[in-house]
Amino acid sequence: MTSPPLATVRTAARPLESLRCDIAGPPELTRVVTEHLRLLGAEAAEAAEAVDTADTADTAETADAAGTAEAPGTATPAGTTGTEATPGTHAQVVLTGGGFGPVTAEVHWADARTAPSRDAVGAPQATPHPREAHPTPDEATVQAATGIMSVHGRRDDGPRGLGADYAATAAGVLAVQGLLARLLAQARGGNAHAAGRVTTSAARAGLLAVSQYLAATGADEDEAARIAPGGPPFTSADGTRFELETLDPGAWTAFWRALDAPGEAIRAGWRPFQFRYATACAPFPEALHATARAHAWARVRQAAATSGAEVCALRTLQERAAEHDGAAPWSLARLGPAAAAPGRRGHALPTPDLPLTGITVLEAGRRIQAPLAAHLLRLLGADVVRIEPPGGDPLRGMPPACGGVSARWLALNRGKRAVEADIKSPSGRRRLRELVADADVFLHNWAPGKAAQLGLDAADLTAVNPGLVYAYTSGWDDRLDDAPMGTDFMVQARTAVGAAVRPADEPPAPSLMTLLDVLGGLLGAEAVLAGLLLRERNGGRGVRVDSSLLGAADTLTAPALRRAAHGDDPRPPAGFRRPLRTADGWLAPTDTCAAAASAYDLSTLPTAEALDLLRSHGLTAAPVTTDLAALHTGARRTGSIGGSIGRDTHGAPVVPDPWAFS
Repeated sequence: MTSPPLATVRTAARPLESLRCDIAGPPELTRVVTEHLRLLGAEAAEAAEAVDTADTADTAETADAAGTAEAPGTATPAGTTGTEATPGTHAQVVLTGGGFGPVTAEVHWADARTAPSRDAVGAPQATPHPREAHPTPDEATVQAATGIMSVHGRRDDGPRGLGADYAATAAGVLAVQGLLARLLAQARGGNAHAAGRVTTSAARAGLLAVSQYLAATGADEDEAARIAPGGPPFTSADGTRFELETLDPGAWTAFWRALDAPGEAIRAGWRPFQFRYATACAPFPEALHATARAHAWARVRQAAATSGAEVCALRTLQERAAEHDGAAPWSLARLGPAAAAPGRRGHALPTPDLPLTGITVLEAGRRIQAPLAAHLLRLLGADVVRIEPPGGDPLRGMPPACGGVSARWLALNRGKRAVEADIKSPSGRRRLRELVADADVFLHNWAPGKAAQLGLDAADLTAVNPGLVYAYTSGWDDRLDDAPMGTDFMVQARTAVGAAVRPADEPPAPSLMTLLDVLGGLLGAEAVLAGLLLRERNGGRGVRVDSSLLGAADTLTAPALRRAAHGDDPRPPAGFRRPLRTADGWLAPTDTCAAAASAYDLSTLPTAEALDLLRSHGLTAAPVTTDLAALHTGARRTGSIGGSIGRDTHGAPVVPDPWAFS
């Protein structure tokens, strides 16, 4: 028996109606795939045993872990995190029926495929280094090897693992994307009814998650703000831990002045606070923390209300579980009458490795969420056109730069075309509507209400193009009445992500790595693919697609919310995924070996010797990547468990494409 999925469908628009999915593999890798395919309309029939890798293709190119696995969707025992089971073999998903040829997805922990991204220029084919082989990888070792632990731990002055299964969750979304893209290619006439396979891994998902931070390590200049320990949340005099958010330096100054903070600390704190999204840390003066501790929560809220800044108290997982509305992470709604899909008007047909060839995506995105969603669609073959303000996107110049262009901007926007249009002017809106007339998708993440105010909402644009897939990636999706500003760290605070990613012996704290912006972008791309497939299966009728950071948070914390709803302790146990110090670095044991490995004093041993010692006792661990530059320079360049790191035409590091199609 399996427990019911946490989420329920909010609309009847289900693009996988009449399809069946057979799923097998470890629950960490199958949870998201199972839930999302069900939500999209597929009838799921899971196999309890793990996939036998000897019977699947490409076994020579993948790194598998032998072990046990329980049925996907089974309830997690009390006091566990959902990852304590012995790491299993890879997951396999097969979709059949509905007039489609069968499509298969494989989700691995790590893979030895070394082909670089299609964006890489002159990247060498790499071969795995023997010491970097991972015979039994799991969430902990993937986080260690791909740099997630390093980035998440910047605030703490040392690598820390995320208590939630972030890489596996992201890999599950990538697998669903690949399946939808394959089905969409069949529906659009690309080798119709042909079987196909897509492969992804938690390691590739991990590299994608750190791609912006990795890109910065290949830049021609230093970071705009210092990377050093420190950052929110703050604590009030009566013990309320809270996040602060503002994009306005004036509101920042007014907030702290209202609390009588020292002027020098206010001035020194703004820059690291402003750039914490880019650096994953905020080493601002301790005087600001001391100021917060001197005032009660009610006074802090008053200061925020009068200054224009926003504050949000960190919620517990029990509180979030009690209010959870059971909504899916995205919603699909049919729009308007049936219409010929623009992709059929003489556009190129999809190819096996570029299933979105012939699809045009207009993206009016800011920061991370929408640009990342469009970036993924481009990697699948779509022609992506960015709508930028006159003069271009100001974030193109955000330091540090590679070849004169922001390295972080390149990580999300390389390969896209750009059209400048002032959407605040009638002529700019007219230009946008002209572009929409020949597009398949319009994607944006504007502030709530802005699209309607400008006359660019779904109803407005489907009047121009009845076959349009209109996609909105928001913060809250209008699901919470008392929601604060819909930014990554505020959503983490409000939805108890800060509790889910930290072990029970540490106070809850949202990660300063942009967890939800990245996962929200992944969900946005997944939702667009679902919308495109729904359009094809409904005679070209337009579709509205909504996704959100809130949906990303609930997707990530679903196992913890289930435990909380059942009255079990939802937080990771004390010390969970805390790497072990060696004489020259850190080691991350697999979750099953962590307790036994912690009994050994490794602090005087070099990392290589410490790794050998653990192996001699039958314990598995992985060296922690503490310097992201090592992933594309030096020894690690030839041994990343997620594939080869290349360079783009600007010289910026490029992570491997998330999927391999065959």
